[in-house]
Amino acid sequence: MADNVVIGGVGMVPFSKPSQGFGYEEMGAAAARAAIEDAGIAYGDVQQAYMSYVYGDSTSGQAVLYQLGITGIPAVNVNNNCASGSSALWLARQAVASGQADVVLAVGFEQMRRGALKSFWEDRLSPTDRSEAVARSHPDFDPEVPMAAQLFGGAGWEHMQRYGTQPETFARISVKARSHARHNPYAVFRDQVTLEEVLESPQVWGPLTRLQCCPPTCGGAAVVVMSEKYAREHGLDASVRVRAQELRTDVGDAFDPTDRRGSVGVGMTTAASQAVYEQAGVDPLDIPVVELHDCFTANELLTYEALGLTSEGTAEKFILAGENTYGGRVVTNPSGGLLSKGHPLGATGLAQAAELTWQLRGTAGGRQVEGATLGLAHNIGIGGACVVTLLEAVSA
Repeated sequence: MADNVVIGGVGMVPFSKPSQGFGYEEMGAAAARAAIEDAGIAYGDVQQAYMSYVYGDSTSGQAVLYQLGITGIPAVNVNNNCASGSSALWLARQAVASGQADVVLAVGFEQMRRGALKSFWEDRLSPTDRSEAVARSHPDFDPEVPMAAQLFGGAGWEHMQRYGTQPETFARISVKARSHARHNPYAVFRDQVTLEEVLESPQVWGPLTRLQCCPPTCGGAAVVVMSEKYAREHGLDASVRVRAQELRTDVGDAFDPTDRRGSVGVGMTTAASQAVYEQAGVDPLDIPVVELHDCFTANELLTYEALGLTSEGTAEKFILAGENTYGGRVVTNPSGGLLSKGHPLGATGLAQAAELTWQLRGTAGGRQVEGATLGLAHNIGIGGACVVTLLEAVSA
């Protein structure tokens, strides 16, 4: 790879409920404009663009870009399920690191409908069929419950059976998420909840109640990446760089029906994160802030262990000791995460990068993790893809 890659600019729009009716084209364009302005460049300086979304027609990305300008640059649409945003960032980073471009835009957006996620192509094989088959193989499978909740709830159930994890431990993650989100103007849900309110909300599946499941939301987020050389030659911000990044798909035991954790990406999370730590020469215990994929509380708990933030089987102890929040060892999801900020699928991975960039710049306001110089992002999609990105603050 030819050059260090820096985060030149980031931008977001406040995430919203589907009922607010914002179009994907306006959300994506607004986020892109914000990132371009933050980078201190003009759209004409962008040499390539990667656009991420899940629910939308082909070339939706161009419909966003053409609001910024008709410049003829290469434009690639990216759909890697819920890891689409970070996959677009992975491609953008590669383009810069390889020397193919100096300035690349990654922009993600999603205009979602109300209700649980579902496929709109019911006349063909589901691309997540292998994961779904794991859920269907168990006697507790319920065809009336949304598949995503059964997949992640089932993975949480595995942890309960293996390590004695209590249902209220999962619920504490929702309480923590809301406490962080109160300082985030981009988050959908900023009101505080108690442990009792989380546990007493309607049961969904296994250990999961409604307040432990991320809501369908709309939104946009964008990142401008550039070569460090270009940034410095043009007097632009080069204070945050991509230290290491890895994209992995499912590993061999992902669909073992005897351990449902594999079907929701625990294996590929472990593989991707270990590769990142090796590339960077960093111990996960030295990372002070993490934005991870908390689509359900069960997945956040499992991800603590998969990322090596705590050893296998100790996530409950980690949570009960307050090690996952301010005053603990690592602040997880200072943005409020998907549970509170919302999860517009194509924008999520880029929103994580934006939050970590603000953290490493020291501009995150009331949710600032003091002294943070490393930040880790984790974004997964069932079917499957996992991207782990390590960002680092660097001196001028």
